[in-house]
Amino acid sequence: MLDYDKEAERYDASRGGEPRAAAAAEAVLGLLPGRARSLLDVACGTGIVTRRLAAGRDGLRVTGVDLASAMVRQAALRLPGAIVRADSRRLPFPAGRFDAVSSVWLLHLADSDADVRAIVAECARVLRPGGVYVTTVDKAAAHNVGSDIDAVLASRPRRAARDKAALVASYAAACGLVPAGQSGFPGRGQGRSPRRTVADLRRGWFVTLPPGEPLAERFAERLARLPDQDRPRPDPWFTLRAFRKPEAPSGVA
Repeated sequence: MLDYDKEAERYDASRGGEPRAAAAAEAVLGLLPGRARSLLDVACGTGIVTRRLAAGRDGLRVTGVDLASAMVRQAALRLPGAIVRADSRRLPFPAGRFDAVSSVWLLHLADSDADVRAIVAECARVLRPGGVYVTTVDKAAAHNVGSDIDAVLASRPRRAARDKAALVASYAAACGLVPAGQSGFPGRGQGRSPRRTVADLRRGWFVTLPPGEPLAERFAERLARLPDQDRPRPDPWFTLRAFRKPEAPSGVA
C-alpha cells in the first residue's frame, strides 16, 4: 500500500492533475440532487476534486475529510476552514448532517470488507433523509483498457476487489440506501505508458508486486520490451454509483 503522506506532494501531478479532477467533480455533481446545499467529500486527498465540487454549484457548502496529515495540509490550502482530519470509518459528524456525501477513489483502498462496510455505513449515517451518497466502484477494472500493458500484467497476482459494484450496492442496501443512478468519467492524463508503468511498479503502486522482488522484476522486464515506451495508452474510465437515503414516511418522526 502506498504511503499517502509521502505521496501528497506528487499525488496530483502523477494522477492526471486538474483535467482528471474536473472530470470527476462534474460527474459527481451530476448525480447530486438539485436541492443539495451541503456535501461531505470523504477521503478528499489533496482537495483537488473537493475544490471543484465547491466551485461547481452555487450555494453548495463542501467539507472535506482525510486521514493522511500531508493530504489534509494540501487540501486546507485549497479550501481553508473546510477540511477535517478524520478516519472515514468513524466520521466526526452527527447523524443526518449532510445533504450529500461523496467518496471518490476510496473504497478500493480498504484493508477488509468490514472496513468497506464501515465506511459505507458512516456515509449513510451522516446523510440526511432524501440525501445522496456517490462513490466510485470497480476502481481496478477501470484501468484495464485492453492495451498491450494490460496483456503483460494480466497474469499478475490480484488483490481482492473490495469495491465491486455489487458488493457496494449490498452494503448500501444494508444501511437502508436505495440505488439512485450511475455515471462515469475519464481518468484524463492517466493513460499508462510502458516506462511509466515500470516506474510505478518499482515504487510500490501494484500492491501484489512488492518492489525488488523477483516476480516484480520479471514483469518490469516484459514491460520494458514493449514498443513505444513513452506513448500513453488510453485513459481509464471510472464508474460512479449513487444511493439515496429514503425520506421518512409522512407523519413519522
